[in-house]
Amino acid sequence: MRIRYDFSCRLWIAECQSHECGVRFSTMLQSEWSLDNTLPVPQLPHCWAKAIVGALALLCFANSYDGDFVFDDSEAIINNKDLRPETSLRNIWEHDFWGTTLISNTSHKSYRPFTVLTFRLNHLIAGGLYPVGFHLVNIALHSVISVMTLDVFSVLIGGLAHDEKGKLLNMAPKASFLAAVLFAVHPVHTESVAGIVGRADLLCALFFILSFISYCKAFRKCDTGGEFSLHWILASLLLCAVAMLCKEQGITVLGVNIVFDALVICKVDILQLGMALLRKDKMPEKNLTWRRGLFTRILLVASGGIVLLYGRWRIMGSGPPAFTEVDNPASFADSVLVRAVNYNYYYSLNTWLLVCPWWLCFDWSMGCIPLIKSVSDIRLFAPLVLWFFLFGIMVQALCSRNTDERRVGFVIAERVIYLSSAGYCMLLSYGICILSRQGRRVKNIISVAVTGLVILNILRCIRRSYQWRTEEALFTSALSVCPFNAKVHYNVGKNLADRGKEISAIQYYREAVRLNPKYVHAMNNLGNILKERKELHEAEKLLSRAVAIQPDFAAAWMNLGIVQNSLNKYEEAERSYWTAIKYRKKYPDCYYNLGRLYADLHRNIDALNAWRNATLLKPNHSLAWNNLIILLDNTGNLAQAEIVGKEAVKLLPGDHTIMFSFANVLGKLKKYKESESLFLKALQINPTIASYHGNLAVLYHRWGRFDLAKERYEVALKLDSASPGIVENYNLLKKRLEQMKGER
Repeated sequence: MRIRYDFSCRLWIAECQSHECGVRFSTMLQSEWSLDNTLPVPQLPHCWAKAIVGALALLCFANSYDGDFVFDDSEAIINNKDLRPETSLRNIWEHDFWGTTLISNTSHKSYRPFTVLTFRLNHLIAGGLYPVGFHLVNIALHSVISVMTLDVFSVLIGGLAHDEKGKLLNMAPKASFLAAVLFAVHPVHTESVAGIVGRADLLCALFFILSFISYCKAFRKCDTGGEFSLHWILASLLLCAVAMLCKEQGITVLGVNIVFDALVICKVDILQLGMALLRKDKMPEKNLTWRRGLFTRILLVASGGIVLLYGRWRIMGSGPPAFTEVDNPASFADSVLVRAVNYNYYYSLNTWLLVCPWWLCFDWSMGCIPLIKSVSDIRLFAPLVLWFFLFGIMVQALCSRNTDERRVGFVIAERVIYLSSAGYCMLLSYGICILSRQGRRVKNIISVAVTGLVILNILRCIRRSYQWRTEEALFTSALSVCPFNAKVHYNVGKNLADRGKEISAIQYYREAVRLNPKYVHAMNNLGNILKERKELHEAEKLLSRAVAIQPDFAAAWMNLGIVQNSLNKYEEAERSYWTAIKYRKKYPDCYYNLGRLYADLHRNIDALNAWRNATLLKPNHSLAWNNLIILLDNTGNLAQAEIVGKEAVKLLPGDHTIMFSFANVLGKLKKYKESESLFLKALQINPTIASYHGNLAVLYHRWGRFDLAKERYEVALKLDSASPGIVENYNLLKKRLEQMKGER
């Protein structure tokens, strides 16, 4: 059989040696073309349609290419050691998306090694964490996916047909083009494209589509699924596994493939089949062919799905991820009815974002969507309306006598917002086809409306992707959308604190705690700022409250210990530090602060042990190394200080503070040349520190190089004329020089 498009008469023509097969395809094609031809969309060659869709996708999100790492990018990319070349590739397969060991209790169990691998390649190619390369890949992926949806929509709307070379044919060129354009410019995609961690959704969607297309390629005959290519079915399963390794939802393509097989390939009449099963009627002999083929494919797909799920379960460590009430309050509701109602309300909100994507926010937790707890809540109408329309679509898809109208409907089951938007775009395109039949006047109105919708969506995408360029713009934009979301206020406060605007940050942190009195992270950050501002008593109350709410919050315990130490509550501070270490065994910062406490109490051995633990857990812990050298120096253990200093300089060759401390030790050991070299290196890195010049002057003074000493003292005094130590040493040098003059 050969299928071609005749541009002279604008008709699809099916040519087949089999008369029966040709009649069936001719009838189907004429029916589809009569529907597709009503659309107020220009007829374009397939290559031009793909070029336009790809260009529109690029246009919408191109201005995000030079954005920063924002929101979750910090944890998934900046703080994720699995991206660094020095880290073993094996870690990618043993850690979750955020770089945490999968078997850890703190892991979210989000196993996406292929996505992390692409991040690592970005890092390797760019030679560092430069966001431009990451953003460009995301934008390119969305463009490619948008182009590929043309083939998917043509199959779902127009039916399945191939040319002689096995290439899928576009049986509904106008409808599939419109649906692909709507997908390319949908503003709800902004987070997936402009947020770098959204690459998981993009890669999952890419391989989801490839898996679906591969499944479609398995059918080259006109026998409604009796014969199929096993190789393409296996290829589809392999691509599903890849999609799943990009993001967990990739496995849902197996369900989509099976439903597509039953409804579109085998043209199963669900209503007739259900009635036959109820009456226990025998199926006609003519149905045995597709039944054998369909059941074989269901067995193959189900077996593949079971293997994938079992592998996923084993990788997760046979345990589920741990979530808190703030992640999804509905899951923690006591009543089953309350949980069910709120889940359905969330579905209706997701649907509303597809229909009207103007109310967008980077985070929807923590009070952004208050729970529905009463039958008098007007929001109950939202899930009712949603299920009314879904029921109508399911009736249309499963029970309609028109087999062409049964081709839409099953994609609605997708809950992942990036992929589910494809189902919405297809349904919208199909609905516009139906409305366009109502006459020229209606067709003209629809033409203007569709053009306006596309333009508005493009402008919204450009605006929204611009907001995703910086954390300041992103977090601030959410305040008007979710003013009662504690996490929004927390993130605005954190961004302000990072930029040194502590007073403004305090206001937002306080509001976050007011909106969510159990928000321990906001309490911890607010306590830290108050600690730095010497408001120690309020900081202690906040941090004590945080650890009372969440006893295993190690960071809050450590910060509480720092505050208690500053308040001279030494015993309580020590208990707080050890409690933090109890809940986080490998906590170098806590060991460092514990060492400071012991040093204040003159428990020098304990301080040295604590700082040594900090350096063992974190070899680049500069402060711990520096304090080790200084304490050993101050207690007269110069030989041990020299050993530690050499080890520290080797590990941190660019740290000028360690060079300075080690140089002082070498000077006392009368290793003047080595000491001078370290002082000069430290000054080359930071020449503005008066004590560096002053101590180098002392070295020259001891060494007997008085002219150099005088020169360094004068430089030090220019930088800090009030330093008593430098002034005193300089006066001693001047007396010595005068004495030498007198002796001459």
